Amino acid sequence: MIAINQHPGALLRITVILFSSLAVLVTAGCDSASKELNELQQAVWRSPEDPQAYIRLGNAYARQKQYDKAVDSYEKALALNPRSGMTVYPALGAAYFNRKQYEQALGYFRKSLEFSPDDSLRHYDIGNVYLQLDKYDLAIEAYLEAIANSTAFEEAYYNLAICYIRTGQRAKAREIYAWLQDKNNYLAVSLERHLEKEN
Repeated sequence: MIAINQHPGALLRITVILFSSLAVLVTAGCDSASKELNELQQAVWRSPEDPQAYIRLGNAYARQKQYDKAVDSYEKALALNPRSGMTVYPALGAAYFNRKQYEQALGYFRKSLEFSPDDSLRHYDIGNVYLQLDKYDLAIEAYLEAIANSTAFEEAYYNLAICYIRTGQRAKAREIYAWLQDKNNYLAVSLERHLEKEN
């Protein structure tokens, strides 16, 4: 076995090889995403009346954080088939949320509840919108609804605790903190920081 300190150039070669490998992986990932978008765009061009093609394209744009294009694709799918709202409304809500257009996001998340009123994820999404808008009482209601339909929803509990902290209900936030210590240490530690910071 050759010691690296005997051959100083060996470390440089290893570093160059590692960087070259990383560059290949990053480029491959970009090429893969571009290829996927290209294929999905062609599918839309071949079948411009297929709402599912637009939904798939919108999802790909959303994964690439191209939210304007995602919204456009989702809206085209919805125009072609208004019954695709069950799939499209939450996706539109997420795209608008990521664009920080919270009122529009809220509208689409509410519309998605028309299809599934007990959907924990949509109630959670609504809570997240209200949290961003500093409407903590409404966020609390939404998170409680999410939890009522999915009692192990750790992220909903966490965000609920944040709302409790911000509305001065620290005892309730501490109860959630104690619960999270057994369920999700990462969230518990994060919540503990909020509790300490808000003192």
